[in-house]
Amino acid sequence: MKAPPPAAARERRALAAVSTGAAALSLGGSTFIVLCYVLFKELHKFSFKLVFFLALSDMFCSLFTIIGDPSNGFFCYAHDYSAHFFCVASFLWTTTIAFTLHRTVVKHKTDVEDFESVFHLYVWGTSLAMTIIRAIGSDYGRPGAWCWTEPANTGKVAHLITFYGPLWGAILYNGFTYFQVNRMLNNATKMAVGMGGSNQFDTRADRKAFNRWGYYPLILIGSWAFGTINRLYDFVNPGHKIFWLSLLDVGFGGLMGLFNSIAYGLNSSVRRAISERVDMWIPERFGRWLPTWLKPRSQQQENELVSLIVEGQR
Repeated sequence: MKAPPPAAARERRALAAVSTGAAALSLGGSTFIVLCYVLFKELHKFSFKLVFFLALSDMFCSLFTIIGDPSNGFFCYAHDYSAHFFCVASFLWTTTIAFTLHRTVVKHKTDVEDFESVFHLYVWGTSLAMTIIRAIGSDYGRPGAWCWTEPANTGKVAHLITFYGPLWGAILYNGFTYFQVNRMLNNATKMAVGMGGSNQFDTRADRKAFNRWGYYPLILIGSWAFGTINRLYDFVNPGHKIFWLSLLDVGFGGLMGLFNSIAYGLNSSVRRAISERVDMWIPERFGRWLPTWLKPRSQQQENELVSLIVEGQR
């Protein structure tokens, strides 16, 4: 096979380095959330269990992105199929969190735990189906920075349908639930203002927490907007790669797990559990050097819709 031009080889190495670095950060962040769930029994609640499976999916998505070896045909299959499966699963777990929040806050239902088996069937089953469909008409093992499909239209269409289809479906659904919950909280705020008293304070706390949750639908957009543009551009103009667009594609896409771990995982429950251990294990004289959120005084109760308010409604 003819050797690639030096410039093309340098670009591939740069893309591979950025992809690996971003995936490593995501792997560290998602692994941290997984370990928190395993080690801290007080986090073994249904709301955080969903976050655990989200972090687990991100962890394996990042791991397989890092270990992919385009020079080996077997690892090419393992890399692409596995990364595809767990990345799609990550998209879908965010929709289960959005569904749980919507059902709890808007519909005032307390039966969300009954949907756990349905969630698993939906997430893992859909991810498996998308991965199998992705394999139809695809030819792997191509040398380069990644083991993507050959530039045949069938492979590109399969990639768009099975990866970006679930992605943008999750974005639209999460945005819809945000709109619904936001409208309900606006109405509750107006009623609280009219009534005054402690209800007004509680509603403001809910609003503050929900404003943080409002950024979460933007995580998927921020992570994969450049990837979507890059795939569509490649579909329309095959063989004409834009290096800076590819760089943004792999960089932001690889950071999805890190963004998810910060937004979904580092909520008040996790911070409180960590600060309690810090208070037990680290002498007080060293505590002043720690970040504010790790200090014991940060253990104040926080009404956080990120935790889906499920436990308080049992």
